[in-house]
Amino acid sequence: MDTRPQPFLPPAPKPRTTPPSFLQMVRIVYRNPLELWGEPSYNEPVIHIRGGVGGPLLIVNDPALVRHVLVENARDFRMARVRQKILRPILRDGLLTAEGETWKRGRKAMAPVFTPRHIRGFAGPMLARAERFAALYETRDGPFDMAHDMTQLTYEILAETLFSNEIAGEPEQFGDRVERLLETMGRVDPLDLLAAPDWLPRITRLRGRKALAFFRQIVRETMDMRRKRLERGEDAPEDFLTLLLKAEGPYGLTRDEVEDNIITFIGAGHETTARALGWTFYLLAHAPEQRERIEEEVDRVTASVADPYDWLAAMPFTRAAFEEALRLYPPAPSINREALQDFQWQGDTIRAGTQVLIMPWTLHRHRRLWDDPEAFMPERFWPGNREAIDRFQYLPFGAGPRICIG
Repeated sequence: MDTRPQPFLPPAPKPRTTPPSFLQMVRIVYRNPLELWGEPSYNEPVIHIRGGVGGPLLIVNDPALVRHVLVENARDFRMARVRQKILRPILRDGLLTAEGETWKRGRKAMAPVFTPRHIRGFAGPMLARAERFAALYETRDGPFDMAHDMTQLTYEILAETLFSNEIAGEPEQFGDRVERLLETMGRVDPLDLLAAPDWLPRITRLRGRKALAFFRQIVRETMDMRRKRLERGEDAPEDFLTLLLKAEGPYGLTRDEVEDNIITFIGAGHETTARALGWTFYLLAHAPEQRERIEEEVDRVTASVADPYDWLAAMPFTRAAFEEALRLYPPAPSINREALQDFQWQGDTIRAGTQVLIMPWTLHRHRRLWDDPEAFMPERFWPGNREAIDRFQYLPFGAGPRICIG
C-alpha cells in the first residue's frame, strides 16, 4: 500500500464543457480570460477555428508547432494585433512591443546589460532587500497576505537594481502609481477582441491613464537627473538605469526608447516576478515534505557557498519547486502571434492574418504532455527528470528570438 502523501492540487479554472455565448465571453474576458478554455484546449495538440469572433484562430499546444512559430520561422509572425492594442499604448517601443528594426536595435543595445557580470552585481542588493524583508516575518503573528508582500518586495528590489533608489519625487508615490498602473496593464477589453476602431474608449484601461502619465513623468525626471550626473563626469551607480543611458546613441537606443524600456521592465518584471514568488510560497505551504526538503537545502547551501550569485545553481530542489510553480502559474499565460503569410501544418493551410495563440497555461497542463498535470509535483524538474521535458512544452519565459531577455 502506497503511504506517500498525495500531491497538492492547487486551484485553477475548470475547463469549459460548452462554448460560451457572446455575452458570457465578454464577461469572462473582463473577469478572467483563463475561464474561456474548454476541454479540447487541454487535450488536442492543435485547434483551428476558421470563423472566430476576431477572425481565424489557431490554438497551439503542439511543441513542434510552437518551435515552428517562435523559433524556426519567427520572422513570418508578429505580435498579434489584439496584444499590440493592449500593450503598446503603455509600453510604446519597449522591447516587449517593438517590432522590426526597432526591436532588433533595442535587443542588440540591451544585450550587454544582461551579461553575467552585471547580473552578478545585482545579486548583493537583491539579497540585502530579501533579508530585510524576511526579518519582518520574525516579528509577525497570524496570517499575512503573501501576494501583497511579494509585490512590495519585488518593487523594492526593482527600485534598487533599476535606480539605486534614486527616484525623482516621492518614492512612496512612485510605488503606489506602479501598483495602480499594473491593475489595468495588460487587461483584455472586449472591444479589442471585436477589432473595434481605436477611437472607441476601452473602459478597462481608462483608470490607468492618469497613473501612466504620472509614472512616465517620474521616470523621465529620474532619467534626466542621472543623465546630468553622467554628463558632469560624477560617479553614478552602475545600475540598470546607468547601463541603459550608456546604450543611448546613434547606433543604440533613442531617449524615448530608454524611457519605454524602463517602463517595460518595471511593468513586465514587477508583476510577473511577484506573482511567481507568491504562488511558489502558496504551493509550498500546502506541500510540507517539499518545503522541508527546500529548507534543508537552503540552510546547507547558504552556509557553504560564499557568493549569493552561485546559490541557485547549488539548489536543485529549490529551483525545481520554482519551475513547477511557473508551470502551474506561468507569468505570461498566453503568447499571441499573427501569421504574416500562408503556411502548411500537417496538411492544413493556415492563412496569413490568422491569430496564432500559444497558451503556456494550457500547454503546461496538457494531458498529452504531462502526467497528473494539475498536481504540484516539483520532482518533474529534479535532476534526471527535467531532461525528459521537451524544450517547447514548457514556456515560462517564451522561446526564440523574443524570449525574455532577463
